[in-house]
Amino acid sequence: MRISSILLLLLTACLMDISGQARIIDEVVAIVGDKKILFSDIEKNALQLLQQGDEVTEQTRCSILESMLIQKLLLNQAEVDSIEVTESEVNGEIEGRMRYFVNIFGSEQKLEEYFQKSTIEIRQDLQDEIRELILSRKMRGNITEGLSVTPSEVRSYFRSLPPDSLPYINAEVEFNQILIYPKSSDQAIADVREKLLTIRERILNGESFVTLAVVHSEDGSSMKGGDLGWMAKTDLDPEYAKAAFAMKKGSISKIVESSFGFHIIQCLDKTEDRIHTRHIFMKPKISPEEKSFTIGRLDSIVRIVRLDSMKFEMAALRFSQDKDTRLSGGQSVNPIRGGIRWQMDEFEPREYEIINKLKIGEISDPYESVDNQGRPVFKVIWLKNRTNPHVGNLKEDYNLFKERAMYIKENEKVNEWVADKIKITYIRISDKYEKCAFRISGWYK
Repeated sequence: MRISSILLLLLTACLMDISGQARIIDEVVAIVGDKKILFSDIEKNALQLLQQGDEVTEQTRCSILESMLIQKLLLNQAEVDSIEVTESEVNGEIEGRMRYFVNIFGSEQKLEEYFQKSTIEIRQDLQDEIRELILSRKMRGNITEGLSVTPSEVRSYFRSLPPDSLPYINAEVEFNQILIYPKSSDQAIADVREKLLTIRERILNGESFVTLAVVHSEDGSSMKGGDLGWMAKTDLDPEYAKAAFAMKKGSISKIVESSFGFHIIQCLDKTEDRIHTRHIFMKPKISPEEKSFTIGRLDSIVRIVRLDSMKFEMAALRFSQDKDTRLSGGQSVNPIRGGIRWQMDEFEPREYEIINKLKIGEISDPYESVDNQGRPVFKVIWLKNRTNPHVGNLKEDYNLFKERAMYIKENEKVNEWVADKIKITYIRISDKYEKCAFRISGWYK
């Protein structure tokens, strides 16, 4: 399986312990305010660059350290300014990344198999990293508030680029989508509940929960006997959290239905806002008849749109069951790069094949896919725009060069702020980095 460098960049830091790498003997190499930077933090970032095929020198490590010093300075000031990050913001960012991960691997199950972790555990691994990312982004936003670039500045930036440094833009597409979930039949649900009732009875009669989870649970946690580790209430499905937090330590739940499927839960320990559980998870199978019914429903919707009896955006608003895109007329947003453009190499093979055959304005036939939670879903897409691979130019890629010009202007403003803030912030850096040629002076005092 080919894993994009973006995926490696996002996942390496939070999943290092499963990569087969030896654990690094750690030490604190810098302190900014009360924020620490560890030697392992620098080495993880260096490993990410190596995995992308970049050369890593001592100056590279110096650059990594300075970037982390700036981030910690932003985080430190964010706390001073009482900038807040909500759970919904963190969870929303994580969900966007998880959708991208599932698209890359093809399914939630393949993602779990590759990293030997459940998607719940992967989400948990991302929590702190995403929270810090959002905090530092908000602080940067406060510093650069009011900045803008004019068309003449964008043109000047473009003209300043040597011809051989102009970016090569891969093929990109913009599309809207309508998603409908096939329903499990009453019989499929009854079958799952009956299996779980039998398993629960065996547990209550003394059989090992761990062993039965390994054998029967249908998610990645089965490899750990169903153990999900310590989780905050907001990290869990609402129905799962409601049932789990109502349990006593050591107890076994009745069958719990969540948006993922059905669970038997064992409460191992808990505090007021965190809980340690293991579970046995099963989800009802989708019958061929239900799949055919869902495809037929999507076919009918597509027929109405193709006959021009209803605009695609209105059909998405009216019929799509995707809460993330329905209200925007089905407009798909790239969760990693932002914006509405997707590069063709960001799609899993089957979706790539479908989109690649469409002409602008065409609607695909219904096809089966999975959502960010690994649930089966059927979808149709309407291809709104496509760009061919080309060397970047102002006519086709004005917004790209505008973003880059703005990024440079924002960085200059942030660097000015950093240079001033260094003077009044407690900063200590290990002597082993004293020969680093930092871009901003004043780190060593």
